[in-house]
Amino acid sequence: VQLQASGGGLVQAGDSLRLSCAASGLTFSRSDMAWFRQAPGKEREYVAAINFRGAGTLYADSVKGRFTISRDNAKNTVYLQMNNLKPEDTAVYYCAAKSPSWASGREPEAYRYDSWGQGTQVTVSS
Repeated sequence: VQLQASGGGLVQAGDSLRLSCAASGLTFSRSDMAWFRQAPGKEREYVAAINFRGAGTLYADSVKGRFTISRDNAKNTVYLQMNNLKPEDTAVYYCAAKSPSWASGREPEAYRYDSWGQGTQVTVSS
């Protein structure tokens, strides 16, 4: 399984970025996907998840209303649209994949995800 995250960069507060995660080596249309992030000196934290059909999503309170997760099963890609970025959003962003479950798209626990990408850096200046 390979998850290739891209789209990170250096932006100013209030700007937008769209992250992409291209997946291969798995049945993408049968995989729940999620984004996590890890800031320097902090633990990895959940950002957003989407179920394999794209019909169910869950967001961390810190990004709700600003970030949107979506997926294109025809392109084997999951996206994270990030609007109104804040300095506290600065982190390495990782995409992750797991098999579907009864709670697909509503699972923020990192241990449930068994495939991880390499991460893309997002830096937001004030």
